Amino acid sequence: MVGTYKVITLCGSTRFKDEFMEANKRLTLAGNIVISVGLFGHAGDQEVWENMDEGTLTRTKEMLDDMHKRKIDMADEIYVINVGGYIGSSTRSEIDYAIAHGKKIRYLEEPAS
Repeated sequence: MVGTYKVITLCGSTRFKDEFMEANKRLTLAGNIVISVGLFGHAGDQEVWENMDEGTLTRTKEMLDDMHKRKIDMADEIYVINVGGYIGSSTRSEIDYAIAHGKKIRYLEEPAS
């Protein structure tokens, strides 16, 4: 908590840009501090990857993954954008990280058991 505000980090595939934006707006208006992704590499920010050599691309992706875990560290909980139930390997690792660090997990769509 920061003051009286819960801090929520959004997690999920960046292909779901519209759903990230909607969740950010909805959760913010509900009185939360929302931390989101810095770019949408799978939905609108493809130019970020253009002209990167393989080594730079790998280091950049590793940096972004690590930064997102630091965002989880700052949060009280994570909110998973799992449209159609989709949870990829990066999101799965973020969920596992959040669980290991005692964070509450909420989902856009309740996952199948």
